[in-house]
Amino acid sequence: MNQGILLYGPPAAGKDTVTGQLAALDPHYVPFTRLKVGSGNTNGYRMGTLEQLDELEAHGDVLYRNDRYGNIYVVDRPGLDAVMKDGCIPVLHLGQVAGVEAVASNYPARWSRILLWCSRDTTALRSKERGDCDTDARLIAWDATDLDLTHNQSASWHLRVDTEVCSPADAAQQIDHLVRTSA
Repeated sequence: MNQGILLYGPPAAGKDTVTGQLAALDPHYVPFTRLKVGSGNTNGYRMGTLEQLDELEAHGDVLYRNDRYGNIYVVDRPGLDAVMKDGCIPVLHLGQVAGVEAVASNYPARWSRILLWCSRDTTALRSKERGDCDTDARLIAWDATDLDLTHNQSASWHLRVDTEVCSPADAAQQIDHLVRTSA
């Protein structure tokens, strides 16, 4: 059965950094590039159009969609199919429990659900250090993530990692161990 990793957490919790460490451990770990409809940062996204989004929705190929920062972000079935076809393990970054649940429920794979966490102050600091021009929006997203967890206390996590005390390399090692032992 195909495998995948769902990384959930607030902005600047380390999803990109941990994903990079996973890929360094094993090239089968591949960052999933969500489809993005909108403007701004294009790095790490497959840019799409509203017409493409409409077509995916018409075929039932949108597994999860969220609207944030004035853009639309999509986890799509064809995108996941493309990553998994060669036995790769996609690493999906999600900021909503609903997204974790939607992907895990609607795409057949053995999903490892990982909660990466950092404090609001750490999100602010990391956001400024990496040069984000929308740190205030990231802090609003942090608040939304905290509230999301409060409202979804029954959410199931295979692993929780506090990225303020665990290095990205150690987090990747823990996730890799989890994936390998659940195969």
